[in-house]
Amino acid sequence: MAKAKQFWFNTKTGLVEEGRKTLALYRIGPFESKEQAQRAYEIIQKRNEILDQENKDQS
Repeated sequence: MAKAKQFWFNTKTGLVEEGRKTLALYRIGPFESKEQAQRAYEIIQKRNEILDQENKDQS
């Protein structure tokens, strides 16, 4: 069975890469599509907001 493509956002260059081409230090991902990887910072921000709210609700 073929492995699904994975896309990563390179924080050093600001470019999307297919596969693990860069050191983990500079990668955000994996994402299922190039479009998702391009929105890496936005996706991370939304996830953090959700986690912050969940933590607040548990307090």
